[in-house]
Amino acid sequence: MFDRLVAVENRYEQVQHDLQNPSVASDQTRYRSLMKESADLTPVVTLYRRFRKLRADRDGTKEMLLSENDESLREMAKQELSELEAELATVEAELKIALLPKDPNDDKNVILEVRPAAGGDEAALFTDELFRAYALYAAQNGWKVDIMSRVEGNVGGAKEVIASIEGDKVFSKLKHESGVHRVQRVPKTETQGRVHTSTVTVAVLPEAEEIDVKINPNDLKIDVYRSSGAGGQSVNTTDSAVRITHLPTGTIVTCQDERSQLKNKAKAMKILYSRIKAVEDEKAVKTASEARLAQIGTGDRSERIRTYNFPQSRVTDHRIGLTIHSLDGVMKGEMDNLIEPLITYHQAELLQAQSKQD
Repeated sequence: MFDRLVAVENRYEQVQHDLQNPSVASDQTRYRSLMKESADLTPVVTLYRRFRKLRADRDGTKEMLLSENDESLREMAKQELSELEAELATVEAELKIALLPKDPNDDKNVILEVRPAAGGDEAALFTDELFRAYALYAAQNGWKVDIMSRVEGNVGGAKEVIASIEGDKVFSKLKHESGVHRVQRVPKTETQGRVHTSTVTVAVLPEAEEIDVKINPNDLKIDVYRSSGAGGQSVNTTDSAVRITHLPTGTIVTCQDERSQLKNKAKAMKILYSRIKAVEDEKAVKTASEARLAQIGTGDRSERIRTYNFPQSRVTDHRIGLTIHSLDGVMKGEMDNLIEPLITYHQAELLQAQSKQD
């Protein structure tokens, strides 16, 4: 680990030196690249330098303990040594995590897609509620949410909600949310008080730019039509709604939220780029439909990553065996107690794999 840290610090020093070079400042592409690399390296180097200082302080305290005869000073040294050892262990653990291979998508914004699966109208109602919980979580993190497409349910709720979420390290926080979410509760339409089980699928795609994936315009079939909805702003009298089909993969994106055909097309293309990029990132998947199936499953009730049990106010993440009894808080966007343990779990898995390689 320490050999790698020395290499990281050396690279950091080289980057800082290059950034002072006038020729680099005149090359904006290289300058931005070096600035990003500097931002990525700075936290690791800062931790490493803090670790070295703590280690030097610890070694100095140990020497003092060996040479000091005054018992009261020895007790103070022992206390200080204990604190330094504890802090060193904490910083060393942070360094191990900082050195883990970085997911290249972690810093990206996301396209969030939430849809009902099994359960009919009840699933559509929970689709709307779950999306609202993510939107509230985004607001708590200072992220920006922009609804790109929404299809209303038959009796409320939503048949589909697609939104872009922009902010600091959005994908790193939300990437483990993809999959089937199961809800257990008594539906409003249930007259006998029986608990029903429904499912909703969530897909979290790192936002892709045109430079990330190439799409041939000749591979696109673009249809325009009159948008429809529950009334009011949902209904348009012009052909502003857009449907884009990517012919090689069969991926279909529709957008009708905006009154402008051009705006709807721009939003639809943004979603399309992210979906196609997600397919390309999953080498084992051959078509867009298979890529999305791999991420969200079939939506069957037996498939789930998480269960929301309303009668017991309980949320269980089945991947890590985590259960919390604060469902009301989760639905208000208080999701860190679910998301942070998932991040920690996956970091632990990466650390274990790294230790085997070392």
